[in-house]
Amino acid sequence: MVTLQDIKAAREVIRTGVKKTPLIHSKFLSSYCGGTVYLKLENQQITNSFKIRGALNRMSKLNPPEKRRGVVTASSGNHAQAVARVAELMNISARIFVPKNTSKSKLDKIKKYNAEIVLHGDYDEVETKAREVAIKEGLTYISPYNDESIIAGQGTVGLEILEDLPNVDIIIVAVGGGGLISGIAIAAKSINPNIKVIGVQSEAAATVHESLKAGKIIWIKEEESIAEGLLGGIEQGAITFELIKKYIDNLVVVKEETIKNAIKILWEKDKQVTEGAGAIAIAPILENKDEFKEKTVVSVISGGNIEENLFKTIIN
Repeated sequence: MVTLQDIKAAREVIRTGVKKTPLIHSKFLSSYCGGTVYLKLENQQITNSFKIRGALNRMSKLNPPEKRRGVVTASSGNHAQAVARVAELMNISARIFVPKNTSKSKLDKIKKYNAEIVLHGDYDEVETKAREVAIKEGLTYISPYNDESIIAGQGTVGLEILEDLPNVDIIIVAVGGGGLISGIAIAAKSINPNIKVIGVQSEAAATVHESLKAGKIIWIKEEESIAEGLLGGIEQGAITFELIKKYIDNLVVVKEETIKNAIKILWEKDKQVTEGAGAIAIAPILENKDEFKEKTVVSVISGGNIEENLFKTIIN
């Protein structure tokens, strides 16, 4: 499994290819809950998402034959952008399967890079299709979450948090496939086991939450969500599920309306443009503020790729 040393090694690999993102104090959220709340701004990362960290670390490990054949992946947008960017930098071919209802803003950003985009099915279908193509054509599949190198890359977010704020009590992280929260939790708890790591999902797409209750990975029907970057569930046998069970203290489910409110608050109070999957990290504070009273909290704002019209509608 992934270790703190793996995450530190990943930081050295990706150091020149990613930003160390800001950690800012949120005056409004701190006052609201009676604690001290900081925002880790991965929405200001390259490609406006944390995903570049894992993609760069994983693809840096490709051997020459793998580079010649190219890579394939499946993503609702942010991981796709990251893989496309890294593939272009490394001069390797990339085929990216995205759901047919992926937002225009995310598709436009993927198209900036020299990658082949394949629109296919819904969130539950693209990952299966991409893996089938990888096997059939001998391509390397770059998982959005179910890969040790991806997890180690995402875990560098945790290292940065602890370097900037060693006395953090609670870290709140969005959960889709679980790569980000797994990496952050391993880094944080390896340095300080007393840190509490809380995952958060939308009530519209709570696959991991329901799987934890069932004690195994299960399929549930997901609804449309403002946090569309978290849709797609988690594949059978995913290593992130075991890591979440081992390292995460709690996984909460929040209302869709709270996520919309979070997007608006982050803009009005902290001038941050965030997508639903990024803003969801402050939703537990908005719904259960007493839990964070007198605590030092970091909410990881994991992405900022949101349709302009949707953003305007929410903030207005």
